[in-house]
Amino acid sequence: MTRRQAVTVIGMGDDGCASLTSRAVNSVAAAQVLVGGERNLAFFPQFTGERIAIKGALEPVLDRVASLANEHQVCVLASGDPLFFGIGAKVAARVGAEHVAFLPAPSSMQWAFARTGIAWDDAAFVSVHGRSADGFVNRVRSLSKVAVLTDAESSPAALATRLLEYGDADWTAWVCERLGGTGERVRSFALPELSAARDIDPLNVLLLVRGPDWRCHTSIPYLHEDAFAKRMPKNGLITKREVRLLSLGALALRPDSVVWDIGAGSGSVSIEAAMLAPRGRVYAIEIDPEGVAICRDNVRTHGTDNVRVVEGRAPEALAALEAPDAVFVGGSKGSMDAIVGASLAALRPGGRLVINAVTLENVGEAYAALRSRSLDPEVTLVQVSRGVPLARYQRYEALNPIHILAVEKPDATVGMPS
Repeated sequence: MTRRQAVTVIGMGDDGCASLTSRAVNSVAAAQVLVGGERNLAFFPQFTGERIAIKGALEPVLDRVASLANEHQVCVLASGDPLFFGIGAKVAARVGAEHVAFLPAPSSMQWAFARTGIAWDDAAFVSVHGRSADGFVNRVRSLSKVAVLTDAESSPAALATRLLEYGDADWTAWVCERLGGTGERVRSFALPELSAARDIDPLNVLLLVRGPDWRCHTSIPYLHEDAFAKRMPKNGLITKREVRLLSLGALALRPDSVVWDIGAGSGSVSIEAAMLAPRGRVYAIEIDPEGVAICRDNVRTHGTDNVRVVEGRAPEALAALEAPDAVFVGGSKGSMDAIVGASLAALRPGGRLVINAVTLENVGEAYAALRSRSLDPEVTLVQVSRGVPLARYQRYEALNPIHILAVEKPDATVGMPS
């Protein structure tokens, strides 16, 4: 039995009714309720049924649509393709997809590529419309062609400024304004030009395209210690890349993981974790003011704008942070047991806690803290020697041995000692 489709969601262009198919026009004519933004509603002055303007909170409007759909034909007006960063998915979730018909128009993204003559089958799509731009640079760092939905706060100029601040300038930008409407304008910019632009219409799509010689970043960073600014002495407080690689593997990161790096030092673990989790967030917790400044510099240098540097001492500095999927402990300042307890309490079920311990005392403290909570850690002793020149020859130079302790938080709540 076919269920009645009481709601029709219609996509429109900036040119209003001229963009509608005959089927869409007939759906509006047959509707008793018309829902949409004030700009879209204004295209139908002849409509005599109930009008519901979308402004402010969306949930009350969706509730009203669901209620009216029981006995009325409802049309919801949207921009472009309603199922592409649009209202369509929310209507389907609230009313039931089987009761909704979709009549899309070309999306603003499609029009942008059409107007610039750039193929879009290999493009990525990012929206910062109504969302934080944190992590934007890191998300696009491995992409060669990106279409971006912007807003007033994360405008094309603001995004260009952000890309330049984090050292990712190898883009040509296209700003496509009021696509399909009478005020349509398409312009190409270098990023420094775009960062200074102040005459861009709020209704725009930003296209970012790399040059032909650009090469994608590697999937696993594996950055040498010399790639990071650090405290003196030169080879001081920084996790060596061989150990970093194993520790990051033990964290079992996903693209959207939330990570705590406790005792972040120069930020090398935070930065590589952020590269592996471009849609996630990394909190780099560091107590030393010099380390905090160096960590922030390294974050900018490596373009990982999804790293948030937190100045403070753990575990006290952890209290206000969002729940992590993974926690790395590189330094404890004598508070290992309290840090382990706070980390396990905050970790989401199935999350991973990884501890790097250099001294025998730290190894003992970390192991005891985990065992006291009935956890049996995976323990790996990493002993690495690197080849270094010796006249015409090579000799081995040993790095400090490191213990890596790793546990996974079980689904049941981990009890904390009194």
